[in-house]
Amino acid sequence: MRRFYFDKNEMYGDMIRITGNDVNHIKNVLRMQTGERVVANDKEINDYYCVIEDIDSEQVLLRIESFRKCSAELKTKLYLFQALPKQDKMEFIVQKAVELGAHEVIPVASSRCVVKLDDKKRQEKKLARWQTIAESAAKQSARGIIPKVNSIMSFKQAIDYAEKLERSIIPYEHAKGMEKSRQYMDEAAECESVGIFIGPEGGFEESEIQYACEHGIKPVSLGNRILRTETAGLCVLSILMFKISE
Repeated sequence: MRRFYFDKNEMYGDMIRITGNDVNHIKNVLRMQTGERVVANDKEINDYYCVIEDIDSEQVLLRIESFRKCSAELKTKLYLFQALPKQDKMEFIVQKAVELGAHEVIPVASSRCVVKLDDKKRQEKKLARWQTIAESAAKQSARGIIPKVNSIMSFKQAIDYAEKLERSIIPYEHAKGMEKSRQYMDEAAECESVGIFIGPEGGFEESEIQYACEHGIKPVSLGNRILRTETAGLCVLSILMFKISE
């Protein structure tokens, strides 16, 4: 069934009102009709199985038939701290991170980032674009929430933000041994919240790695190969998704 998201204040008894861009999508793109069934999610893990009661140019009315908790969410909240990559790689990263279960994506402006989004209007435009991609990926992968793409942070701001999490890890090519890395990954999979720090092209500077380690972030190895920035985070997310789901 097609999946749509709504705000809880748009629920009235056993009825849900869909507004905004989804109205045009339902009516003119999907050409759905009254009587068809959809899933409406309240962005808080709750799935409502509904039938379309009415469609007009401004709203779609759904009647709730049944309810259940969405089973797509991981028990561990994964926060991807992604250093800004070149070109449009961030769009790909956001999309795949959401599909793999990320709870939140935090763009990070680290020292070696080539991309500079200092202009406020440009930054807002990028964030809006990334959030739209996150919502589309959430629909496609039947997520119980729409993961947030946070505002761009400096490296130190990101470290401060990560301190509220139970555990954070940072892939590092000089991390010692796979045994310790496996241990850190296994421990992370048992936590309630985990931060994943991914560097830009060229990686984090040594001073950034040292600063992260001084603040309790664990360095991990991803093997003997050097992964691209758009690959490394997805690799870690995949490993943790598998371990958390065991």
